[in-house]
Amino acid sequence: MITFLKTQAASIIGSFADFLITILLVEVLHTWYVAGNFAGNISGALLQFLLCKDWVFKTKTHNKYSPLIKFAIVWIGNLLLSAAGVYLLTNFAGLNYIISKIIISVILGTTYNYLLLKKFVFV
Repeated sequence: MITFLKTQAASIIGSFADFLITILLVEVLHTWYVAGNFAGNISGALLQFLLCKDWVFKTKTHNKYSPLIKFAIVWIGNLLLSAAGVYLLTNFAGLNYIISKIIISVILGTTYNYLLLKKFVFV
């Protein structure tokens, strides 16, 4: 349970960076919301990786690139799922892109991301 809570805390911190970048790009720089979402996801992912590696899972691997490569694979899936989910909820459900992003982030953070970080990336 502690690992789950720490993973969620790292996810929330990464999500904060993600949302900050997304909102700045979309609202201030008038970037297309899908592109802003993509850039925000990358920023949040990097921050979350560092927190998970050093604080949550305390990775002590001899190959320092192995968790990063695995994390990148997981986050490519996350980026695709997030972009698709935000697009679908915004365009077809008529939700604001921020609301769409919150819904998709919670769903992915508590399922897809947590399970793959624990069982694949930081084993």
